Amino acid sequence: MKKHSFRAIFALLLITTIPAISWVSATKSHLKFFDSVGDEGGEKSKTTTNNTSSSAELFVQHVNSVYEQAGLAESGLDQDVFKKALVGYYNLKKTQLLSAQKAIITIIDFSKKSSQKRLWIVDLANNKLLFHTLVAHGQGSGMDMATSFSNQPNSHQSSLGFYVTSDTYQGKHGLSMRLEGMDKGFNTNAMDRAVVVHGADYVSESFVKTHGRLGRSHGCPALPTDLTKTIINVIKGQTCLFINGPEEKYNSNFLDQNIAVSNFISTANTVLTSI
Repeated sequence: MKKHSFRAIFALLLITTIPAISWVSATKSHLKFFDSVGDEGGEKSKTTTNNTSSSAELFVQHVNSVYEQAGLAESGLDQDVFKKALVGYYNLKKTQLLSAQKAIITIIDFSKKSSQKRLWIVDLANNKLLFHTLVAHGQGSGMDMATSFSNQPNSHQSSLGFYVTSDTYQGKHGLSMRLEGMDKGFNTNAMDRAVVVHGADYVSESFVKTHGRLGRSHGCPALPTDLTKTIINVIKGQTCLFINGPEEKYNSNFLDQNIAVSNFISTANTVLTSI
């Protein structure tokens, strides 16, 4: 691995593991150390072996670090689902479809019951869980559990996969936000189907207590009304939203870990130039 590439990766790892107040000085100190390492004794060649595998390992360490710092295990988010979401996030960044100003990811896990909080919004810049709340699935997907998914109009089913958040508007449910589906064959009809983020009275703890589950939408990821405006304003404008679910046939071009690792390293290089 070239010297500047290793320095960049190390810089990004430090960002995710040490307090913000001291990471700049610490990073510079470590980078000076790597600059001073010479070729004598084969030290540099030992450090730069296994380029691809080392990069992949560092990416996994980064995913684990964010997962731990944000307290996602305690919130009930499955680590494998989080890793899958981050792989997609970095793939989408490679295509420049995501905002350069917002490092936000929204994860919905429809493998959980509707009576459970199964939506997470994570600030990846600060490794912080911003929201953990209820979210409804489509009435065609199932009762308490979502078991069927579709990209077809009038199916009233939820659609799995990666989305990019789009513009907002005032609709019959109040402030709402359009979603652009990225996974061909799985969610690319989202705009035509009017699958949007909106609030609904049937998404609440009181509804669960009365009915044993949430109400259901026509395929939209509906939110509690008291959180809708705040959440939409946080995630609007080209951020990543990933819907996971129990569907064996689901696959995505955005789950290529090699591309994710490459863009992770590219992000590290960008961080390094600002130090």
